[in-house]
Amino acid sequence: MAKKATNKEKKNIIEVNNLIKKFGDFTAVNDISFHVQEGEIFGILGPNGAGKTTTLETIETLQKPTSGTILVDGIDAKRHPDDIKQRIGVQLQSTSFYPELKLTELLKMFAAMYDTEVNPTEMLEKVQLGDKAGSFVNKLSGGQKQRFSIATTLVNKPIVIFLDEPTTGLDPQARLNLWQMIREINNTGVTIVLTTHYMEEAEQLCDRLAIMDSGKIVATGTPRELIENLLKTGFKKEIVRKDASLEDVFLHLTGKELRDA
Repeated sequence: MAKKATNKEKKNIIEVNNLIKKFGDFTAVNDISFHVQEGEIFGILGPNGAGKTTTLETIETLQKPTSGTILVDGIDAKRHPDDIKQRIGVQLQSTSFYPELKLTELLKMFAAMYDTEVNPTEMLEKVQLGDKAGSFVNKLSGGQKQRFSIATTLVNKPIVIFLDEPTTGLDPQARLNLWQMIREINNTGVTIVLTTHYMEEAEQLCDRLAIMDSGKIVATGTPRELIENLLKTGFKKEIVRKDASLEDVFLHLTGKELRDA
């Protein structure tokens, strides 16, 4: 895969312009515009029901936009959805996998869908599941399921992968491990778009963010820019000195290493 682009080389790999998505009388996504640069980790941050998942599904061509345009790698998603699907990887929920197939068999099946070949064992090693090659999805822990789901996004060697709330429900070790895995994938040159409602996750992982609320984008920028813009309004947060948090206690006592049941 290509190396991560330098700032000078970066181009817009995704361009969303005036996107609207309605379900009957309900407007889930309300006239939003943003872009994602090649090689970055871009986060869509917002509360439940903000329109994050619908936005992702529309870019992924799983939903048809009511109006507006979406370009992925310069290709019109509305006119050429199949071309888009060949260029992206989409995280699936564990319920989307055939429970009677082993992990290696599932990866081969996904590869066949893209008319490509993979080394399933090698792919599982990349996501720390080498010892689970003969297992079934329903026998995996939450963290293992998420790691396997990410492995499936890489089958067709995509230029962009989409992760929808990737660490929801994971314990601290599994979450930190998944963050590291996402960074490693991004360092190979793959652009990553993820949704989250975890503030720390957005701040730790994302190069830039779009904050959504009620179907609209209310702010975009780097985490630092967004914080500085708030401070410029005169905002002051009550400072309570904490030398450690309960999570620090947990990780100190149990370790940071990944442990799967």
